[in-house]
Amino acid sequence: MIYLDNAATTAVLPEVVEAMTENLTTVFGNPSSIHGVGRKASQVVRESRKTIARVLDVPERNVIFTSGASEANNQALIGFALSHRAQGNHLLTTAIEHPSVLNTMKYLQKRYGFEVTFVKPAADGSFSAELIAQNLRSNTILVSMMWSNNETGQLLPVAEVGKLLSSHQAAFHVDATQVMGKIPIHPRDLGIDFLSASAHKFHGPKGVGFLYHSDLQFDALIHGGEQEDKRRAGTENLASLVGMAKALEISVQKMDENFQYVKKLNLTALSNLTEIVFYKNEFGQTMPHVLNLGFPHQNHDLLLTKLDMAGVAISTGSACTAGTVEPSHVLEAVYGKDSPKLKENIRLSFSELNTVDEVIRFTEILKNILKK
Repeated sequence: MIYLDNAATTAVLPEVVEAMTENLTTVFGNPSSIHGVGRKASQVVRESRKTIARVLDVPERNVIFTSGASEANNQALIGFALSHRAQGNHLLTTAIEHPSVLNTMKYLQKRYGFEVTFVKPAADGSFSAELIAQNLRSNTILVSMMWSNNETGQLLPVAEVGKLLSSHQAAFHVDATQVMGKIPIHPRDLGIDFLSASAHKFHGPKGVGFLYHSDLQFDALIHGGEQEDKRRAGTENLASLVGMAKALEISVQKMDENFQYVKKLNLTALSNLTEIVFYKNEFGQTMPHVLNLGFPHQNHDLLLTKLDMAGVAISTGSACTAGTVEPSHVLEAVYGKDSPKLKENIRLSFSELNTVDEVIRFTEILKNILKK
């Protein structure tokens, strides 16, 4: 199987499996217990938090462990919005966000009466900080934006929006799921108040992630014990925390090397497809880890099935909308709901675990399918 769907999830590194296995077999205590076994488990939580905080260059107290980026996004958006209604009733996000942001915003709109603006890209698909500035209001209390789009790889103007909001009351939430472990991320330098990530996007285990928060007030979503500084109740998932910390540590150590290698994979795919007709769904600067291609008059559902049968795993968009017949909301925001391009695209997503040979073999398989 040639796996080119790394934006959906990544393979767990052997070193991560080893670290998790060791933890599972040697540390079984409850981190909240005060005896020696519990203290040993608590030390594991502290060390994992320290690793994440060191990568982000933030205080350890500002990192909350979650079940993944979806929970982290919900925690930031719902928790902050509900605790700051006295300051305003307007929320702002983009129309190309992950469903865990879009649907959370819609929930706040429907259930609590918040006014939400979903900002679309410009006609050419670009997205500038000016689009956010044009939609800011005096009663805007929260702006949420992804760092890199999971379907196209498009990089959004996080630094520029952070600077824009430095003179506004609105808090700034960034979904960093697709860039964590791939580029340097220091939220305090960029004016980011909340930042979400998920371990399984950087070769860690599924079901664990984290939320960075500044010292702004926000409500907890999960109530119970006093874990996570009373912000997220529930006994911590020790082995997964160890796996996440190990995976991020490895990713950061090899960040520059991995980035250049993935860029090579991206260029290899493009250079080996020049003899067939295609276009790129690319809007401005992008991460090389994602390549969204369109093939005129080719139904992507059928193409995906044929590739799967030929031993290639790719996707047409977000894994969190898989199994539905809905077109890509990201491409719809650019091309409009009636564009045929919404049914012609496929998404390739690479990681440093892919090989050049795999990418070349994929292009040959794809060309054979398209020529039939």
